Parts: sequence; structure tokens; C-alpha cells
Amino acid sequence: MRQIGLLVAACLAMTVWTSAPARAAAKIQHLISPGGIEAWFVQDATVPIVAMEFAMSGGAAQDPDGKSGVANMVADLIDEGSGDLDSRTFHERLERRAIELNFSVSRDFFRGSLRMLRDDKDEAFDLLRMSLSSPHFDGADVERIRTQVLSGLKRETSNPSALASRKFLELAYGDHPYGRPTNGNLQSVPRITVADLKDYVGRVLTRERLKIAVVGDIDAASLGRLLDQTFGGLPARSSLAPVPDIDAAQPPQRAFIPLDVPQTVVTFGGPGIKRSDPDFMPAFVVNHILGGGSLSSRLYREVREKRGLAYSVYESLLWMDHSAMFVGNTGTRADRAGETVDAVTSEVRRIAEEGPTKQELDEAKSYLKGSRMLSLDTSAKLAGALLQYQLDHLPIDYIERRNALVDAVTLEDAKRAAQRLWGHGLLTVVVGRASQTATEPAIVTPAKAN
Repeated sequence: MRQIGLLVAACLAMTVWTSAPARAAAKIQHLISPGGIEAWFVQDATVPIVAMEFAMSGGAAQDPDGKSGVANMVADLIDEGSGDLDSRTFHERLERRAIELNFSVSRDFFRGSLRMLRDDKDEAFDLLRMSLSSPHFDGADVERIRTQVLSGLKRETSNPSALASRKFLELAYGDHPYGRPTNGNLQSVPRITVADLKDYVGRVLTRERLKIAVVGDIDAASLGRLLDQTFGGLPARSSLAPVPDIDAAQPPQRAFIPLDVPQTVVTFGGPGIKRSDPDFMPAFVVNHILGGGSLSSRLYREVREKRGLAYSVYESLLWMDHSAMFVGNTGTRADRAGETVDAVTSEVRRIAEEGPTKQELDEAKSYLKGSRMLSLDTSAKLAGALLQYQLDHLPIDYIERRNALVDAVTLEDAKRAAQRLWGHGLLTVVVGRASQTATEPAIVTPAKAN
């Protein structure tokens, strides 16, 4: 049940289908329950499993000023006793039926997932209903979870990746809600009260902006009944504080945090391209060429294969409701940190100025078309993808149209997107032992307990 970090998001798998592309191409229904609850739904009886993913607008951006971490604590506590069940009994009922119920938060959304055997669907949905509608927030449970969160935050003060991520967001977004850590900090978490948790639930956990995706062995009538029973009792309207649109800070900027650790961590990025932007798909394709996580990416070849500076290096696009950015990460020896930063900066500058080659573009398209379908190999992963398409305001047939959109990206499109993304340089945060980290001057920030 735990938070989704900004830099990495992970889907939990349950049962592997024998023919992923065929399942992913199954008919997606727009289901409306008798009570008006909407969901995207794929009925599939290949295995007796049902997977549901859902989200409500709000997320950590709705944390009160000075109390970052409220949404994260709600996600950690909402299944720690609800209805007429205390925490222990609630989890015993989950475990008895091997029901997986998880909650998490991103900056824009409070999210949940539910996975169960077909025959346990009534109990599984009822436990979810109790979590959403009548969480206890008992004092002992709140303090236990608070202690766990604070313990994790204390560990982060000596974790170079965590420090780099926090400083990068601070550099990019300042005092905007996106600049705050979703799990809070050592000053804010002790201030969070039970009243704060209950207020968040009342404002955010509603039907108004509810998005649902369900995949598995269940018929439409049964699903509609369960959706009404589960979500129908929630408040109809949310009460969200406005979150302003924001562009990430313009590069180039660089910060250095001294920390006595064996490996220096480098986090880099800058303003991105929103999901609704016409240049998003060209940006997505050209980003794969630069640092999309494959062994053929330019950054991997230049930083690892040619220079042996790091074991891995990646870079990806991130988009939110009110902003977008690209962000990358690598780790290296302290005495080679400057060389590593310079290698990344040089490669980013080169693709911004020259764009990709035709061969790179063709190979990226081929990979992105094939890998996406193969990645939807479980009911959980397909449900997660369908939920994300809804959150991104994409059409219900997007999964069928996506490859054509990838194919339509031209070399000129890719070059234009590369210039937009990387033409201004990088925001760079270096965390590690003091040494010459790069040729440009840096803002030196002491590591602190945040």
C-alpha cells in the first residue's frame, strides 16, 4: 500500500496471460452502473481473477501548507481498521482470501488497486468499501504509521538518491505543491493530526472525479452492482484547493549536496511537454532514443559503454495535471562526477541541436510499438494502463490507435521535440563527496534532515 514516488512508478502483477497482445486487444467497454458509476471494463475469463485500479483527483497536492505527508499517511492508514473491524481483523480477512488491497498517492491522485479471485469478489469489494467510507484512524494506528514514516524519512537523510530527488523538485518547483515531497518531511509529519486525515478523506475521496478500470472474470451486471455498493455511498462532490499550472524552472542550474557516501548520485532534468501537447508523442519517441532505459539509448552508450562512468543511466518524461518535466539519474565515483555530468550535458546538447538519425527513429518506433503490447501481460497491468489513459483524458480506443500515432512521428517532429525538451540545458543536482563536480559553478547545499 505505499506511496508512488515521483521518479519511479511500479505496477503489481498477479496472473500472467498466455497471449498478452490478444488480451490487450480485447474489447474495452464503457460501463455505467445503475447508480451512475462509470468504469472502463474488459471481461476476460481466461483465469478466475478480477483486477481493479481506481483514482480520485487530489493527491499530495492537496496536503495543507506546512503539513506535507497528509495524503501519504491517509494511504497508509485507510486500511488499518474500518467499519466494524479493527486493523488486525481487517488484514486477517484480506489474507484469508489472498485479497490484494493497496492505496498510494501521486501528486495529483489518490489511487487504489484491488485484486482477488473471482469467487471472493463480494468480500473484496466490501472491504474496499469500508476502507473508503469508514476508516478508523485510531490513535494507536496513527502513531504506529507515523513512526514508520518518520523512520523512513530519517533514512532518506543519508540516502543520496532521496536527497537528490528532493533537491531536484525544490529546484524545479520551489514552493509550489509539486515541490513538496509526497511523504512529507521530518518537520511536517509530526504536525499531522487525526483531524487533518479526516478532512483530507472528506475533501478528496468522492465520486466527482473518480476513474475506474476493471479487467477480469466478472460480468457487467455483477460489476455494476459491486461498483454501486463500493463507491455509491461516497460524497458526490470534492472540495479541492486550486493548484496553479507551473513550468519547471528554466535550466541551466546546478546544485551540489555534500554527503560522505561511496557513490555520487546525479539527478538531472528540466521542463517537459504535457500529455495534451501535440508534440507529446514525438517527445516520447525521441526521449526513448536519448535515455529511455534500453541498452541502445544514447546516454547508455556514451556514459557507460564508451566511458565506463556508470553502471546505469536513464532519463524519462513525467507529466502531471499542472506541469511536465523530464528527469534522469545516474551514479558514479566521486572523482568522476564532473566527467559524468559533462558527458550527460554534452549528449543532451547534441540531440537538441542535431536531433536523432532516421535509423534511430525507425528503431525507436519499432521497439515502442512492440514493447507496449507485450508489457500488458497481466490483468493488473492492463487495468493500470486503462486507468492511466482515463487520467490522461485519452479516448477509450487509444490502445488500438497508439501504434499508428507512434508511426506517424516524422524526423522533423522528433527534431522539433528534441529542441523543445533539451535546447535550454539541464537542471542538475549532484549528491556525494566533495570534489570538482563539473566545469560550471554550483549552488552548494548542506544535507539536512528534511
